[in-house]
Amino acid sequence: MVTNLFSSFDPSTSTINSLNWVSLIIFLMLLLNKFWVKIAATKFTINFVILYLFNEFKIIVYSNKYFRIILVSLFILIVVNNFIGLFPYIFTSTRHLSISISLAIPLWIGIMFFGWIKFNRNIFAHLVPQSTPIALIPFIVLIERTSNIIRPFTLSIRLSANIIAGHLLITLLGNQLVSTSIRLLPTVILVQLALTTLEIAVSLIQAYVFSILIALYLREIRPH
Repeated sequence: MVTNLFSSFDPSTSTINSLNWVSLIIFLMLLLNKFWVKIAATKFTINFVILYLFNEFKIIVYSNKYFRIILVSLFILIVVNNFIGLFPYIFTSTRHLSISISLAIPLWIGIMFFGWIKFNRNIFAHLVPQSTPIALIPFIVLIERTSNIIRPFTLSIRLSANIIAGHLLITLLGNQLVSTSIRLLPTVILVQLALTTLEIAVSLIQAYVFSILIALYLREIRPH
């Protein structure tokens, strides 16, 4: 039972395992403007969401539009991969730490390099909050530096853990459908639908949280 349950998180268990990682580039179709018909409602919806996210990130990263473009693309990448994993027999790449860490660490390293090169004084200022007692400064610096180093790992673990937890619940409940009596079957189906709806919300929320935290890390190194 345990092997069958967790084997769903192994991309090599599928008969088309060589195509499992292709899901990582599906989000590019949503960014291609000429892919959609000009009057299509799908294109209008996607443009509306992208514009809303662009303005949302503008509040945090207000000085450079290229950073906002990267954040919007990151959000779309994560939310598409989270969402398509809710369909049967489709591999979810974002529930693997190898993918979430691969997203978090390069972005964090890029932000750190950008900050140390352009705003190194501001980074040093964040190591010691105002009104900190002199005796506590070494400990505060150590704590702040440690919390900064573990940021990409907390980002990736938060994303993967939330996706894994919901998928495990859906899988466990789905396995019970086979042995459930006819009397309890409607209840189990309703609970399954409720969990699926919750997972759709989690897919959106986790993508938004991941992108917003990256934006906040970027804003932190810039002078206000």
